[in-house]
Amino acid sequence: MQIRKLLDNEKPPFELLLLADPSNRLVEEYLRRGSCFVGLLNAHIIGVYVLLPTRPDTVELVNVAVDEKHQGKGFGKQLVKHAIKTAIRLGFKTIEVGTGNSSVGQLALYQKCGFRITGVDRDFFVRHYDEEIFENNIQVIDMIRLSKDL
Repeated sequence: MQIRKLLDNEKPPFELLLLADPSNRLVEEYLRRGSCFVGLLNAHIIGVYVLLPTRPDTVELVNVAVDEKHQGKGFGKQLVKHAIKTAIRLGFKTIEVGTGNSSVGQLALYQKCGFRITGVDRDFFVRHYDEEIFENNIQVIDMIRLSKDL
């Protein structure tokens, strides 16, 4: 998979972005403020992530998604590793990420990539999303926050 920054004249891959975050409003908001990167396989976009500067020296990885037919093949890990390298190249000292309490696979992935759990944003998904979200037959209620020093 090749990974590159989304070009200014390219349309963001909303179908992929909405896999990781079902809120059109939130996706559009962080796309305006962040940088979108895409993963290509045979010239087709199969993965995406967004880096969003949040505080001095800190960037947040706000969306990592891989097309469902390409999941489980290591592409998500490639995207996260690329995001870490990009954050280092851009001079950030910390990279953060948040994921749902029921996102078992994502929690494992981020920890395998060196992130550590730093906290829980209780009721995040209840406060910020109009509809209930379920994943792995568990309601997504809390956001698990993780970070990695660069």
